[in-house]
Amino acid sequence: MTLSIKPLSKHLGGEASGVDLSQPLTQDMIDAINAGMDQYGMLVFRNQPLTQTEQLNLAKSFGPLDMGLKKLKVRKDRLEHPELADLSNVTDDASGVVEPTHKKIVGNIANQLWHSDSSFQRPAARYSMLAAVRIPSDGGDTEYTDLRAAYDALPEPMKTELAQLQAEHYVLHSRFLLGDTDYTEEQKATIPPVLWPMVRVHPGSGRKVLFVSSHARAVEGMSLAEGRMLLFDLLEHATQPEFRYRHKWQPNDLVIWDNRCTLHRGRRFNLSQVRELRRATTLDINAPELTAEEREAAHA
Repeated sequence: MTLSIKPLSKHLGGEASGVDLSQPLTQDMIDAINAGMDQYGMLVFRNQPLTQTEQLNLAKSFGPLDMGLKKLKVRKDRLEHPELADLSNVTDDASGVVEPTHKKIVGNIANQLWHSDSSFQRPAARYSMLAAVRIPSDGGDTEYTDLRAAYDALPEPMKTELAQLQAEHYVLHSRFLLGDTDYTEEQKATIPPVLWPMVRVHPGSGRKVLFVSSHARAVEGMSLAEGRMLLFDLLEHATQPEFRYRHKWQPNDLVIWDNRCTLHRGRRFNLSQVRELRRATTLDINAPELTAEEREAAHA
């Protein structure tokens, strides 16, 4: 098999074909997908009806897996593997949708904020792999934006200023913004805040990245108000329509995106309709900012 990729927008996104993701990947195919990710930032694979185990095995081909928010043990999981994230509004038996007050609904709405998966931890996420099982009749698209193009478009004085700055990312910051505050002190402390440079270099493409996210809550060395206003301004800049690709889901789509150079957000949909997707995520264990101890712990 030979991987073929068709560009989907000016700055990011490619539709990939020529591979059956349900089967074990050869090293050549893994290398081809990595090269495509480095160029396009996210890839769409149509007609990939993966089982949960097949999706997990696919993710394992690209590195150690990320548990992310599951470390907080917010709710019981209905999926076969704890490493898979249930991005749905369905009941445990998948026969219908949960009530509007259910914790899952908060998660659905929080996903509508622009974010990079697991930027609130070290190591953060590398690839996210989202599989569409059932989709609503309208809405529920996912948007992506290119943080490399966003950096390139910054004024030179801003690039100079940001090169010296770090932002603090915290796992529950975006949840608190939405009024979701029902967490124990133990849960709040499970994943402590982390600092990331606001300008990073994407290792695959060598391009600089404007690393912002709705998980970022403060800028080191600035007052809370000044730092948050800067973060708001930069997030607005990074998510301009010219940097985006909007994905309209079809059942059995598998979309892979690179959290090191993109942001994403889900779009609003009718919560009385079923939207069922599941995600596997890999860790960015080779990030240059990590210590040897952090890399070793990620492999444990």
